[in-house]
Amino acid sequence: MAAPKFAPVSPVDDARSYASPDVVPPSWKPDRPADLTGFQPEGPRLGYQGPDQGFALKIANGFRDRLQLQPGEHAADAIQGCLGIALRRASIFSRAPVVHDLTIAFTIWGLLDSDPPAELRAARVRLFEGVSNTLHHYDEARELVDMVPEATLRMTPAQVNAAYPARWKELVGA
Repeated sequence: MAAPKFAPVSPVDDARSYASPDVVPPSWKPDRPADLTGFQPEGPRLGYQGPDQGFALKIANGFRDRLQLQPGEHAADAIQGCLGIALRRASIFSRAPVVHDLTIAFTIWGLLDSDPPAELRAARVRLFEGVSNTLHHYDEARELVDMVPEATLRMTPAQVNAAYPARWKELVGA
């Protein structure tokens, strides 16, 4: 940093400038055990990666009061099950989750409908039971997410609204 004009500077001092260090360290390489080389791995139980996935929890909890739950259903199970579906949709588009991801997930399972088809309601009660306990029901939550076809996840909310409830089996992959 240059000295102000009023600061006394000895005329015999050398002007300071940048000098390289004596030793230049080698460039960084991903050689630690947990470092990834290439793309994110894919496979069973690995989920779908994407940026800022924690924000989906905030969005999902905003739906809690709007959920139309049947006897025997719990909001925590509905949110956890649909959260994975929404995160998968967001990762398909390589972006952070948005409200439309959760809207689609809740809509295809009839969780925003006060009178969903009876067959959907029965399937939902069976498939969503206990998925909020990820310690014991992680595999069930992953199956729930993986059963929804990618074609459904690529639809817009308007397209999903047009297809639900007439084509709910197609939407959820049942």
